[in-house]
Amino acid sequence: MARRLNSKDGSFAAEFEALLNSRARAEDDVGHQVKAIIADVRKRGDAALVELTNKFDRANVTRETLRLSTADMDVVVGKEQLAAMDVAAARIEAYHQKQLPQDADFTDASGARLGWRWTAVDSVGLYVPGGTAAYPSSVLMNAIPAKVAGVVRIAMVTPASGGKINSLVLAAAKRAGVTEIYRIGGAQAVAALAYGTASIKPVDKIVGPGNAWVAAAKREVFGQVGIDSIAGPSEILVIADGGNDPEWIAADLLSQAEHDASSQSILITDDAGLADKVAEAAKRALASLPRKEIASRSWGDHGGIIVVENLEDASALSDRFAPEHLEIATNDPRALLAKVRHAGAIFLGKHTPEAMGDYIAGPNHVLPTSRSARFSSGLSVLDFMKRTTLLSLDEGAMKALGPDAITLAEAEGLEAHARSIAARLNRT
Repeated sequence: MARRLNSKDGSFAAEFEALLNSRARAEDDVGHQVKAIIADVRKRGDAALVELTNKFDRANVTRETLRLSTADMDVVVGKEQLAAMDVAAARIEAYHQKQLPQDADFTDASGARLGWRWTAVDSVGLYVPGGTAAYPSSVLMNAIPAKVAGVVRIAMVTPASGGKINSLVLAAAKRAGVTEIYRIGGAQAVAALAYGTASIKPVDKIVGPGNAWVAAAKREVFGQVGIDSIAGPSEILVIADGGNDPEWIAADLLSQAEHDASSQSILITDDAGLADKVAEAAKRALASLPRKEIASRSWGDHGGIIVVENLEDASALSDRFAPEHLEIATNDPRALLAKVRHAGAIFLGKHTPEAMGDYIAGPNHVLPTSRSARFSSGLSVLDFMKRTTLLSLDEGAMKALGPDAITLAEAEGLEAHARSIAARLNRT
């Protein structure tokens, strides 16, 4: 069962801190092995990729079959699933189109012409996990914003566990316009994307979640390429008043618990009766979940139900968690929204479950975890673009601004800087 906390208790501060840090543990010690894998791929290229992929994924690939052929990508999936995927893709694309930034070009009072322009990165590597579950939704959420941004080349890598790739994952890639797909996963896939091999050209940025090996590899190659973030286990925090259906709230909490045993689901409410009912509803729901074992461990080890005297107190507690997903299921959710500062994505109202954001609503579901919403944002079009500043000075602007620039350069002891400016002012 999840932990029960009450803000009236004298031990609340300590219990809350323990819940906040319940997932704090040493990262899997894979850094040394990951460095060795990356070095191997850099040295032996495709030969290392084939060997490591067959070892870890039992994929039975050769250098010739690392990349999927057009025929390999031509999969058959259900019409209903394809139709739903089309709806999701269209909504994701429309939402991210709104995020496209504008260039700027203006002249200030000195006569200096200033501005900036936005351009897309040339190429992106998309990591798609395999293993216990397949996530075609993540393909759409990563690839579509890249396409909207104007990225020309998207190279997708995904483990072919047992030699197979999920058909829905391939269908999602096709819907998103991804045509370059490789049967590789793990640290070796990240290394190939970062440094390239004979068969795989390197990319400029790597996005997408993965296990501890993938996360460690992304950290290792950062600087050679850009990365989106280091994704941790899923999180949800629900702020709910007594007017909610406890079955709904329990379902929302377990929607993230079923991802991973390290996921965290928290309820904050001012209604002790609702807290009791949600706990019972979660217990009943767990009994019939296909991923019962995973969800039960998550809910029991890291879940929490917090009863507060006033829901206004919930915003400060939520900001301490800085959750990946925040549901505000109250009669006036926007009143609490104004008090919340830190969350990856916020879902407003009792009819807005977080799961809608995972699939079809439009906003991106790649979000900051492990309290990183305090300083970072979810994936967007901007992650696939970069801003370049522009400056143009005429003679008048140089005369207006140059003398002060010389003063600052000389104050820093950088004489060549000062001379560069002075030369245009006919000063020595």
